[in-house]
Amino acid sequence: MDLSELRGKYIEAVAGAADEAALEEVRIAALGKKGEISARMATLGKMDPEERKAAGAMLNLLKDEIDAALRARKAALADAALDERLKSEWLDVTLPGRPRRAGSIHPVSQVMDELTAIFADMGFSVAEGPQIESDWYNFDALNIPPEHPARQEHDTFFMHRAAGDNRPPHVLRTHTSPVQIRAMTEQGAPIRVIAPGRVYRMDMDQTHTPMFHQVEGLAIDRDISMANLKWCLEEFCRAFFEVDKVELRFRASHFPFTEPSAEVDIRYSNVGGQLKIGEGDKWMEILGSGMVHPKVLQAAGVNPDEWQGFAFGMGIDRIAMLKYGIPDLRAFFEADLRWLRHYGFAALDLPNLPSGLSR
Repeated sequence: MDLSELRGKYIEAVAGAADEAALEEVRIAALGKKGEISARMATLGKMDPEERKAAGAMLNLLKDEIDAALRARKAALADAALDERLKSEWLDVTLPGRPRRAGSIHPVSQVMDELTAIFADMGFSVAEGPQIESDWYNFDALNIPPEHPARQEHDTFFMHRAAGDNRPPHVLRTHTSPVQIRAMTEQGAPIRVIAPGRVYRMDMDQTHTPMFHQVEGLAIDRDISMANLKWCLEEFCRAFFEVDKVELRFRASHFPFTEPSAEVDIRYSNVGGQLKIGEGDKWMEILGSGMVHPKVLQAAGVNPDEWQGFAFGMGIDRIAMLKYGIPDLRAFFEADLRWLRHYGFAALDLPNLPSGLSR
């Protein structure tokens, strides 16, 4: 099947098309249902298998070549039309500009800045780490045993492994505690850091999402005690919620990476739908805390016979909801501009303790 004449005919026609209408006529004549190439395709059924295979490949190649030429010519015509339009149109730059809405800072970003300002005033620095973590950093170094529910697939996102790969899996970090291990490994002791960032767990409802934000704090020194932890958390709550008085309640709990461990509640009231932190007759859990387990210190290369300290962790999204009266966690991630304009913050008003956090 000699297609060189057919090819030359349509390549020349494509190049000579003066506008998109003429180009469309060429396309229909060549590639349309009743076009010449389609007609040639219809004759393949009458050929023997070997001849059909060779002729079909040649026709498909020609079809692709003409289609590419059509696309290139269409783009060239569009560029030429745009050039002509730009030559004829102009803009008077002396006219007043259109008013534009100022951008807004997302409540999660705002609260991260507020946390950083508060803990920086207490001598904490910010530490960061990868969101894809090794099994060792995410679990083993934190004294989380192999049978712990957090290490099951119903709770943790495990990264895909090739068949036959027996190496320990990587995970989307389930907390920012691995950042504490990395910070202690790199800096040693003494150390005071907070680790804000995204974390991932397989959970979703009105108060949970598969991805959320968490901040964890770590302070290691020679004679740190639970009393230091209590003072630190009270000062944080007082500054963050911007109230003069807070009352915290420590309840004994269990976390693999702290011993002793405590969940922390804050006193509040809810009258007529208005939430008030620091007063009232109700208690609300806001975070978990405790003294760092000696095995965790050992895993990070810190001698537990010389050093001790506390750690705590809380959900950034959750405390943002409490402080700013946001009822549904899912709205944080829906990219609704109306919601962001309502709950967002001015871009240049950076939080600081002297002039106020949530201006």
